[in-house]
Amino acid sequence: MVNFLIFGPPGSGKGTQSVRLAEKFNLMHLSTGDMLRAEIAAGTDLGKRMSSIMSKGELVPDEVVIEMIAAKIDGTKGKAGFLFDGFPRTVAQTEELEKMLNKREMKIDSMLVLDVDHNELVKRLMLRAEQSGRPDDKDPAVVENRIDVYKAKTEPIIDYCRKRGIYQPVNGMGTIDDIFGRLSKLMKKYL
Repeated sequence: MVNFLIFGPPGSGKGTQSVRLAEKFNLMHLSTGDMLRAEIAAGTDLGKRMSSIMSKGELVPDEVVIEMIAAKIDGTKGKAGFLFDGFPRTVAQTEELEKMLNKREMKIDSMLVLDVDHNELVKRLMLRAEQSGRPDDKDPAVVENRIDVYKAKTEPIIDYCRKRGIYQPVNGMGTIDDIFGRLSKLMKKYL
């Protein structure tokens, strides 16, 4: 099994690219946000626990998210590996993810980081707000804050992965197909 982390600031296109890459390389796309919503909607025991936590306005603890990911990995058959989108968000989560993977004789093979110019990110987010009606993308101050939070939270993970030799910067400028081609070329080295 080959495991990739895909990172990039809001508007970098990681969600769009993840879906395409997962399909092309027979990977299970693991978006923790989607997984949380699916567990809650399905009314699983885990979903009920998460719903209770989230209804109080609290963040779902790392160990619960890791448990959810472990269950998904254990229940997945016939895939070449996993593409983690939106997780981990901290170095502590990265370490916990590695421990869980190591127990399954797996590892993080590569961290793919989409690098996009700041002005392009803002432009993409504003366009996304118009096209999909996402209110969180309409306010320039909110957009700037989300980009700042990403940088503050993610840079330590990038440094952590760089020290492990798995960090791969990817030019995130250009068309969706251009970016997909760059990501595909890097991923082929592992598959």
